[in-house]
Amino acid sequence: MSSNPSVEISDVAATARRLREQIDRVIVGKDAVIELLLVALFCDGHVLLEDVPGIGKTMLAKTLARSLGCTFSRIQFTPDLLPSDITGVNVFNQKLGDFEYRGGPILAEVVLADEINRAGPRTQSALLEAMEERQVTVDGVTRPLAYPFLVLATQNPVELEGTFPLPEAQLDRFLLRVAMGYPSREDERMILRRFRTSNPLWEIEPLIGAAEVRQLSARCRQVACHAVVEDYLLDLVHASRIDPAVELGVSPRGALAWLRAAQALAAIRGREFVTPDDLQTLAQPVLAHRLILSPESRLRGQKADNVIKRLLDQTPVPVEETWSVRA
Repeated sequence: MSSNPSVEISDVAATARRLREQIDRVIVGKDAVIELLLVALFCDGHVLLEDVPGIGKTMLAKTLARSLGCTFSRIQFTPDLLPSDITGVNVFNQKLGDFEYRGGPILAEVVLADEINRAGPRTQSALLEAMEERQVTVDGVTRPLAYPFLVLATQNPVELEGTFPLPEAQLDRFLLRVAMGYPSREDERMILRRFRTSNPLWEIEPLIGAAEVRQLSARCRQVACHAVVEDYLLDLVHASRIDPAVELGVSPRGALAWLRAAQALAAIRGREFVTPDDLQTLAQPVLAHRLILSPESRLRGQKADNVIKRLLDQTPVPVEETWSVRA
């Protein structure tokens, strides 16, 4: 792709298609998950992967990093992990007679934070501060992080003992929460055959670089959203705040994240405008982890996903003819 800052929607869609096709060479049957990952990439957002071990979360992160030509690091979160194990430390250099900074794994461009809920709150906060501020501070010196900077954090829903669940305010730092799910029988057969003799990950070559990602991200934010589609988004956001099953609804930050994700999804799909379908596709991954249900709802076994589905069913959808008209 040219370094010309003028990027068309067709460039976003074409690049997303190339990335998706390349990642598909390693990750089998997860097109929807890959699309959401690209949405997060083009929104400068982060992803929380909630699923069981062994279904390809690490492989997905490595494949994306290789496709972008980015550095990759994996941080295994444990109860004894310290904030400095993430951000890095200053070490005294006897030859120089001074302290020098040795960076931590957070300095990579694609970071897999594995089992983030196994570490203590202070260590979680060190990661989440870097995610929010795009910088790390060690001994009073602040250093910016590289671009792009994408964190994929995993939580294991099976193992509950010895964990420190992320507070709601910290969950809100993740643009998307995604579950990969088990592959179908035929997809799993393809995995067995594809990885039987070699690892296709080593054949992955970089397709784009940081400059191209920045240009594509900037172009995604120019995608139009008509006032009637904005009204649809706001109707759903406000409905979440007054729903009797919800104690704390979607925040303004959550509403903005939803819009930006919808802009990126529209661009990836080759459109200059956001549709209600984009918002509906992204409602669960963008909003579910941001809702706090009332204690009564939790006792009755209600889930945030069910609340969002009900709100989508109850909220009128705008007339189709208005979607493509620029606001």
